[in-house]
Amino acid sequence: MVERNHLQMSVKRQAELLGVNRASIYCKPSDQEDKDIELMHLIDEIYTRWPHYGYRRIRVVLRDRGCVVNKKRVLRLMRRMGIAGLCPGPNLSKRNHQHHVYPYLPRGVKPESPDHVWGIDITYIRMKGRFMYLVAIIDWYSRYILRWELSETLEQSFVIRALKRALATRKP
Repeated sequence: MVERNHLQMSVKRQAELLGVNRASIYCKPSDQEDKDIELMHLIDEIYTRWPHYGYRRIRVVLRDRGCVVNKKRVLRLMRRMGIAGLCPGPNLSKRNHQHHVYPYLPRGVKPESPDHVWGIDITYIRMKGRFMYLVAIIDWYSRYILRWELSETLEQSFVIRALKRALATRKP
């Protein structure tokens, strides 16, 4: 909208009328932004396929695809995009000493027939943007899953429901 070689109106006056900073008129857009956007599309494609990759591995994949880029630039663009490799947090295997430790009751008991010893396990399944919780009731002798339930929340109701359904069909 600004004509730099206008005969009757200076660039300063044109900038005042448009309400823009005069320095932005003289600034030429760099092609670096276009390269960054192309690179961000490639990073997004790689991250969508392998969300556990960090900036180092993404850089290796980009290098294999023919892009010459260093890891600091990949890290900067990933931060700008708001993405990071999925990895476990620190100290996840350390137990909380304030929690009560329950004794292992079936110590020394060998399952000798079906329905002799049952076990139960609760785990989570990572979904896109949330978690689902899975409970499974297992017969230790046959290693058969007697009943399982899936829930969006970690409440005891779905565990009790799975146990009641297992007890309705089998008797330990």
